[in-house]
Amino acid sequence: MSSIRVVIADGDPLAAEGVAERVRSLDGLSVVGIVRNGKELLEGLVGFDPGLVVMEVAMPGMDGIDTMRAIRRMRPDLPVLAYSTLCNIEYINSMRTEGAAGYLLKHGPADELGRAISTILSGREYLSEEAAREVEQGYRFTSKQLGGEYIGLTEREREVIRLIALERTNKEIADELCVSIDTVKTHRKHLMAKLNVRSIAGLVRYAVERRWV
Repeated sequence: MSSIRVVIADGDPLAAEGVAERVRSLDGLSVVGIVRNGKELLEGLVGFDPGLVVMEVAMPGMDGIDTMRAIRRMRPDLPVLAYSTLCNIEYINSMRTEGAAGYLLKHGPADELGRAISTILSGREYLSEEAAREVEQGYRFTSKQLGGEYIGLTEREREVIRLIALERTNKEIADELCVSIDTVKTHRKHLMAKLNVRSIAGLVRYAVERRWV
């Protein structure tokens, strides 16, 4: 049986090589490429033809969220394991929303990478224990009963609504939060779905009613 081709994406060469060494030690996997950023990774989807991507979220230039979104357009069935030093609910949820199959922390146990890869290759989602705890706490952070449903908003989502209510443009919000415009648009889309509103005016009203502005 041929091994699964793996591409590692990380702007830190030492970290990338460390992950590559651990992947090489696992049966049935072959590291076929190490890239430094999202642009190189997207180009490598054609050249390397990977069956698995292990990707740092905070890459230079094109970040992991935007890269994940582009991967889904090019290779919708490609398993992607996100890993990072950042245990942040916004990053975790954004990567999951865009299609990442797992989220792993760099400072986790050495043997966790193998468990995570095995899990996502079997078609299941993997979240490290710390990431899973962050997700659970995030959903509890703010709950409000609307239309008979409890809607949980993350701190970042509340900040996006607040900035929208202050009439900031997508670009201004992106600059203030240090994310891409596409990420802001994704947050806005998710907020409208969560809150069951159909317009920016609905989001503004929600923020005003809660005195966030």
